[in-house]
Amino acid sequence: MIDFSFSDEQLIIQELTRDFAGHEVAPTIQQQDIEGKFDPDILPKMAELGLLGLTIPEKYGGTGNDYVSLGLACEELEYVDTSLRVIMSVHVGLNSLSLLTWGTEEQKQRWLAPQARGERIATMALTEPAAGSDVVAIQTRAKRDGTDWLLTGEKMWISLADVADNIVVLAWTDAVKAKARDHSGMSCFVVERGAKGLTTSTIHGKLGVRAGNTGSVTMDSVRIPADNLLGEEGEGFKIAMLALDQGRYTVAAGASGLIRACLDASIEYGQLRSTFGKPVVAHQLVKEMLARMATDCEASRLLWLKAGWLKNQGKPSTRETSLAKLYGCEAAERAASDAVQVHGAYGFSNEYVVERFFRNAKGAQIYEGSREIHKLIQADYALGRRTDKPLRRNLPRPE
Repeated sequence: MIDFSFSDEQLIIQELTRDFAGHEVAPTIQQQDIEGKFDPDILPKMAELGLLGLTIPEKYGGTGNDYVSLGLACEELEYVDTSLRVIMSVHVGLNSLSLLTWGTEEQKQRWLAPQARGERIATMALTEPAAGSDVVAIQTRAKRDGTDWLLTGEKMWISLADVADNIVVLAWTDAVKAKARDHSGMSCFVVERGAKGLTTSTIHGKLGVRAGNTGSVTMDSVRIPADNLLGEEGEGFKIAMLALDQGRYTVAAGASGLIRACLDASIEYGQLRSTFGKPVVAHQLVKEMLARMATDCEASRLLWLKAGWLKNQGKPSTRETSLAKLYGCEAAERAASDAVQVHGAYGFSNEYVVERFFRNAKGAQIYEGSREIHKLIQADYALGRRTDKPLRRNLPRPE
């Protein structure tokens, strides 16, 4: 039975998030973007709403909401600015849900619970200066030193790098398998801020998401206790891939919010501005752009909702999540480009929000798996060369 209605609880999450983003962030976000400054005060406010523990069970400090609620929240956050949704992607999607899935009970109490309450901020570090989509090209190594590990390497383009207290890091733990590019030699570790040999820095001069913190994480023989190993040795690649499934879901949901924001901004401007004796929105070619935005908004939402439904059932959703991310992000870039066109010369200026939307939209086609990677994934599913295999760990389901 197909049911497209939202529960009262889901609608409350949507309304609370919309109200928060619209009143707490929207009035100042344009200036923050211009100045390229991240506002750390936004984090405790998101925590107070329960957003930072949205899909985490109550026994671990979260609110125990489902994946559709997470998608609705991400949609509303990105409607105002991508930087808000990015926080959800890395703190909840990549890190906290990985801990929920793979962490021991002690690790969940130690890291997950304070993250869900917003007492500690989290992220995940996969990408490196010379390794992005080609995950097995990473150079970060973890070597045994007694019962501990010594972690050495550099991660790049890490969201919340200069803000996060806990960082899940992917590294090689088997030198032989690293040389052979065998991903079963990878493992994941939780690295805490303040560890000796750990340094972070912020990247400046980004094209978009300028109001968000993005940076590098450098590790110089950082000592990692054995208890900081997430999952088992050799499971790092599996953990990273499942984490990306969760992160990509938030990106896909956010994309529909960005499309809707472009549509609303275009309608508002186009009704006020007149050309050739009639409102801009009355011109046929402008209507065509508005129709495409409206269509893409609905289509992208349906795609991430399907992925969210599967996640709520605890079922694999790699194909559906990848498709939602691929379509939604391409549609968002298209909508942002059209929105700038509708605004004409003013769309080329940061006086209007669509200029920011246009810059922000591009990033999502690169991070969490590039556009090209997702096209290859979808092609391999279509050709029957890829299928969803049973997971070693069950997907976390809402309680």
